[in-house]
Amino acid sequence: MSKQPFLINPPNLSNEKSLKTLVENRTVYTLNQCELNIFETYQSSSLVPLKFNDFVITSMLKGKKTMHLFDDPAFDYLPGETVIIPSNVEMKIDFPEASEKKPTQCLALAIDKSKITDTLNFLNEHYPKEFHNEYWNLDYQNYYFYNNADLATTMNKLLKECMSPSITKDALADLTLQELLIRIIQTQNLHALDKGMIIQSNNLIFEITEFIKLNLKENINLKSLSEKACMSNVSFYRFFKRELGMSPIEYILNEKIKHAKKLLRNPELQINEVCYLVGFEDANYFTRLFKKYEGITPKQYQMLHVN
Repeated sequence: MSKQPFLINPPNLSNEKSLKTLVENRTVYTLNQCELNIFETYQSSSLVPLKFNDFVITSMLKGKKTMHLFDDPAFDYLPGETVIIPSNVEMKIDFPEASEKKPTQCLALAIDKSKITDTLNFLNEHYPKEFHNEYWNLDYQNYYFYNNADLATTMNKLLKECMSPSITKDALADLTLQELLIRIIQTQNLHALDKGMIIQSNNLIFEITEFIKLNLKENINLKSLSEKACMSNVSFYRFFKRELGMSPIEYILNEKIKHAKKLLRNPELQINEVCYLVGFEDANYFTRLFKKYEGITPKQYQMLHVN
């Protein structure tokens, strides 16, 4: 998967005359089962406290924050990234670069507890996991991750619906909230796999993705993965896409590109060699695919990242 986060389209900044404060000026859009908050900061500040009574999904839109959350080390929070926060957990925020010319903008979507419970119950009832001891759940320990394309698209859609004057916005937002929660769980699963946070024992998705990573040079296809998982092609495809939000083939291509980026940091490797080592036979196809994912050719990437 590309390590470039996908951005959410920021709304227009507040009119200067409507600002009530220069630090975390808040604009609120209230719906039946969620509350969208847009925060803007126009001056440098430190350790600004913020807490919500509900579960909150936050995403940076403009500028930079430094987050102090739980007992973990502080981290920079940038556009294209998302942080989820349980109810009644206080965060403290630094704004090291905020100014009138360079304001920060961040959304915070507070979701009613009943909506989360109803969505998880619906998923566990109608789309149960393959194993009886596994359930759909939000992972509150896995709280900070990059937006992928699907997550950013869903957030953009919800942002538009929350700010809409339409009388049907509550109904549309309700449907999109369910989609957003699914996208977050899938994104958390991907992030957990990348960071080694998945419990390895008896975890089928871990076993399959590790097999893919260890055999990138081989001709891995849906049939071979389905057989390894002891499932039919159709059942395995549904299982994989439900868990990670992408098809097995999409995941394989993502892993090939990720491994190629590591290899390209070695100046002694030629592009054709890298192509072979990540399991492609056609260097032209590899170059086109790499550019599609990363925006530049393998050779350009190598020139930029070789020490």
